[in-house]
Amino acid sequence: MARRTLTASPEGIGTIKETLKRLKKSQKDLAVAAECSRQTIWSLLQGNPIDCQVFKKVCEALGLEWEQIVISKSGLFFKQVKLNVFVAMIRKKVRPCIDRECGMMRVLDMTQPIGLGKIYTEVNILEKIIGRRRLNLEQLLEGCSLEKFDRFGLSGVKERRVPGLEAVERYDKLMVLGQPGVGKTTFLKYLAIECSRGNFQSDRVPIFVPLKRFAETEGMPGLLDYIAEEWISWGVNRKRTEAKSTLELVLLAGRGLVLLDGLDEVREEDSDRIIREIQNCANRFDTCQFVATCRIAAREYTFSQFCEVEVAAFQNEQIRAFATRWFDIKQLDFSEDFLAQLEAKPTIKELATNPLLLTLLCLEFEDSGDFPADRAELYQRAITTLLRKWDNKRRIRRRQVYEQLSVPRKEDLLAQIAFRSFTQKEYFFKQRQVERLIADYICNLPDAPTDTEALHVDSEAVLKSMEAQHGLLVERARGIYSFSHLTFQEYFTARKIVTSPPVEAMEALQNLASQIFEKRWREVFLLAVQMLPSADELLQLMKREVDGLVAGDEKIQAFLQWVDRKTQAIDAPYKPAAIRAFYLSQSLSQSFSQSLDPLDRFRSFTQFLLESLSRSLDPLYQSLSRSLDQSLDQSLYQSLDQSLYQSLSRSLDLDQFLSRSLNLCRFLDQFLDQSLHLEEPLKTLKDQLPDPKSDIEIRKQWWEENGRTWTEQLRSLMIEHRHIGQDWQFDDEQLEQLQRYYDANQLLVDCLNSPCYVTRGVREDIEATLLLPADRVRLN
Repeated sequence: MARRTLTASPEGIGTIKETLKRLKKSQKDLAVAAECSRQTIWSLLQGNPIDCQVFKKVCEALGLEWEQIVISKSGLFFKQVKLNVFVAMIRKKVRPCIDRECGMMRVLDMTQPIGLGKIYTEVNILEKIIGRRRLNLEQLLEGCSLEKFDRFGLSGVKERRVPGLEAVERYDKLMVLGQPGVGKTTFLKYLAIECSRGNFQSDRVPIFVPLKRFAETEGMPGLLDYIAEEWISWGVNRKRTEAKSTLELVLLAGRGLVLLDGLDEVREEDSDRIIREIQNCANRFDTCQFVATCRIAAREYTFSQFCEVEVAAFQNEQIRAFATRWFDIKQLDFSEDFLAQLEAKPTIKELATNPLLLTLLCLEFEDSGDFPADRAELYQRAITTLLRKWDNKRRIRRRQVYEQLSVPRKEDLLAQIAFRSFTQKEYFFKQRQVERLIADYICNLPDAPTDTEALHVDSEAVLKSMEAQHGLLVERARGIYSFSHLTFQEYFTARKIVTSPPVEAMEALQNLASQIFEKRWREVFLLAVQMLPSADELLQLMKREVDGLVAGDEKIQAFLQWVDRKTQAIDAPYKPAAIRAFYLSQSLSQSFSQSLDPLDRFRSFTQFLLESLSRSLDPLYQSLSRSLDQSLDQSLYQSLDQSLYQSLSRSLDLDQFLSRSLNLCRFLDQFLDQSLHLEEPLKTLKDQLPDPKSDIEIRKQWWEENGRTWTEQLRSLMIEHRHIGQDWQFDDEQLEQLQRYYDANQLLVDCLNSPCYVTRGVREDIEATLLLPADRVRLN
C-alpha cells in the first residue's frame, strides 16, 4: 500500500521560504531538524509531494501549522483534473496582450508596422553552432577556389537545418543564438502568438519577457514578481498575491512556455542578477518549456540546463517567401522583379540572407521598383544599419569594450582588416591574425595600454564585441573568422584604398589597377570608382594596364589591327569601339572553332563579348547587330560565315554539307550581282560545284573528293577580298591572354557605365581607344 503524501500549496511554499529567511536558517538546517535529506526539502519547495510524516515534521520545525501549508483536497483535485481548463482560461486572458506585445513588426525606416503573422517566414535552426566547429582553413575552403568562391553560403561546409518549431519541440530548454538581425526576436514573438492561439503547444501558457525591460524595471523585482505585475496589468488577476499564486500554479504544473528575449541586450551591471533569475526559475520549474535568445559571442553564458542552437541564414526559398509577402502587404507588384534582380546581382543577394538586411533591401526597392544604381551607397546603408541604426532604433546602449572605438574608427579598423586579408587572398583568417591587426590599430588610440598582455586582452575583447554587436565579423569555426558577407570584405577593401592619405593615394590606385586581371577584384574596382570623388585617375591607370597586356604580342597586335581596319571601312552611326567588339567576337569565334578544346573553353568568351561588351559600349546595340549583319558584309557574314563556313571548316560532315548545297548556290548567285571585283573568282568556284538538282550520291561523291580543297579556295578568296575567314592559329597562351584582355575591357566598360564621376574628356578618350592595337592607342 502506497504511503500517504502531502504537497505544499504555492502560498505554503512562500510561507516556508519566508520563515527560513526570518529564522536565518538554510535548507540544510531544516533537513537536519526534520530528520530528512536535503533533497527532500528541495523537492518540497519545488511543489512536489513528500511523505506525510516528514511534511508534518518540517512544519513543526518551523513552528507552522501543516494544515495551513498543505494544498487542499479541492485544490489538489483542481490541479489534477481541471488544469487544462484553467490553462486555457489563462491563455485566453493573456492572448490580447500577447497580440499587442508580439503581433506587429516595425523596424528600420518602416513608416507603418506590419502584422507579424503576415510577414513571418519560417526560421531554420542549426543544431551545431557554426563558430564552434572544429575545422581548419582547408576544410572551410573545401570545394571552393578563390575564383569561384561560394558567395551565397560563404563556406563549403554545410550543417543540417531543422525547422524552428521542431527544435523547440525537441528541447525543453533552448538557448537560441544568432547574428544581429537574423530574426531571433521575431521567432520568439511568433512562438508566443502561436501558443496563445492554441496553434503551438496548446497545453501551455505563453510568457514573453523582454529581458532588457525586465532588468531595468524600477525596484529590481524577481522574475516571477515581474511577470505577476504584467499579468495584473493585463487583467489576468487583480492582486499581486493572486497573480503570483496563479503564475506559480501554472509553472509548477509544467504548463508555461517561458520566452526570454535578448539576453545580450541586458546591461553589464544587471547581467549577473538576470542570469541568476533565469537559472533559479529554470531549476525550480524544470518541467516548463524555456526558450531564450542571445547574440553569438555576446558573453560566455553558462546555462547547464539549456541546449544551444543557432538561427540559420535565409536560403533561397525563405528569401522568396519573405519578399513575396512583403510586397503583397504593400500591394505592390514588385516581388518577381525584386527576386529576378537579386539573382542578377549576387553581391546584393548575399545581404538578403540576413532578414534585417533583406528588409532594408525591400524598403529600398519599393520606392522605385529598383535597387540604387550606386551599390557602394547601398552597402554603406547596410553597414550603418548593423553598426549603429539597429540598436539605436530599439534604444539599446551597449557598453563599449574600448571607449575610444567610435563608429568611424570601427569602420577604419574593419577597412584595415578587410584590405589586409583580401590582398592576401584570405576569405577566412585565424583569430590571432585579426587580433594582431586590432592591436596594431588600437595601440595608437589615446590611453591605450602599453603592456603587451593588456593590449592582447583588449584586442580580443574588441573582436568579440564587434562580432556580437554588429555581426560584420563572425566566427566560422573555432578560432577562424571571416566577414559575414564577402560583399562587406570587398566594400571595406575599396574603402581602405579610396581613403588612403594624400601622399599614398596615387600608389594605392596604381596597386589597385595592377589587379585588373584578377577576377576576384572585380567588385572592389566597381565600388572604388563609385566611392572616389573623381574616378579619372583610376580609370586611366586601368586602361594602361589593359593595353599593356597584349602590346608585346605581334600576332595579337596584327589581329587587333585587322579588326581596326574592318571598323574604319564601315560608315555606320555607331561608336567605333562597339563595331570593333562586334568584329572581334565574330572573328574570334571562327578562330576558336578550329579546335574543340579552345572552342569549349572560350565559347562563353565570344558569346559574352558579343552580347555584353557591344551592348555596354553602345545603347543601340540591337540595331547595330542587325545593321552589321545586313549591310557591312551582307550575306557573307550571315549566310557564309555563320551558317556555312564554320560547318565547312570544322569537318567534312557530308549530311550537313549536302543539306546546305542549295543555300550555297543561291548565296553565290546573289553575291555575284553585288560584288564586281569578286564576280569572276566566285563564278569559277560556283561552276565547280555539282548541279544541286543532280542525284544525291553524285553530290556526295563530289564533296568527298573535292570538298576540302574547294573550301580552302573559298577561304583564301574571302581573306583576299573581304578580309574575313583568317585562321589566326592562336596558341593556348594567346587564347588565355585574349580572355584576360576581354575580361579587363569588360570591367573597364562596366566601371565607366557605373554611377561614378568621370570627366567627359577622360570618358571619351577611354571609349575611343578601347580594343585598338598599340600603335593606334599611342596616336590617340
